Amino acid sequence: MPVDLIIFDCDGVLVDSEVISCRAHADVLSRLGYPITPEQVLVRFLGVSEKDARLMVEQEIGRNLPDDLEHQVNAATLRFYASDLQAITHVAAAIGAIDLPRCVASSGTPDKIRHGLTCAGLFDLLTPHIFSASQVARGKPAPDLFLFAAEQMNTAPENCLVIEDSVPGVTGAHAAGMAVLGFHGGSHCPPGHAERLRAAGAGWTFDDMRQLPDLVRRVGTDALAG
Repeated sequence: MPVDLIIFDCDGVLVDSEVISCRAHADVLSRLGYPITPEQVLVRFLGVSEKDARLMVEQEIGRNLPDDLEHQVNAATLRFYASDLQAITHVAAAIGAIDLPRCVASSGTPDKIRHGLTCAGLFDLLTPHIFSASQVARGKPAPDLFLFAAEQMNTAPENCLVIEDSVPGVTGAHAAGMAVLGFHGGSHCPPGHAERLRAAGAGWTFDDMRQLPDLVRRVGTDALAG
């Protein structure tokens, strides 16, 4: 099937933010009595919505976390963004070279997505088609967010191509019936990450955004989409 829509994840695909987000989560959770390192946050919660990550921690500790947990994490993340956040190298040029409709589908909150894209200088390239897991019942690895984005963009799922960096994200996109490219060029990606993305359902993996326009063309013309 032809590719009619590109759906970008945000963290780790558009902005090199996963290490920053993990540091913010670790700082807040540790302060609340759940000691965890940024590296442990990365392994456990990469690609998972903040709501689902909260539920996982609460089930483990047997008590509720504060009602304003997401606010605390977002506030810490945005403070780090202001000084440390960068766009993924070459992603702006890659977006500009792809002449197809595009949108963002991210596990982050709307404010976090908007602020991150703005800090990285990408907001104007992607607005207004920015969708958050807060708009659906289930976050990644469920397919809900991708299906919601496709519906909002009036595109059949089988005509969508998702760019993802996490196993939950690839799993969700694959479950939605969409072709997936797995990106493993972010600073958070460990050795062997490409293999994990392919095992989750990514049809192709790449680590340099300069490769993306050609990969999109290939998906639209050969068997990769199937």
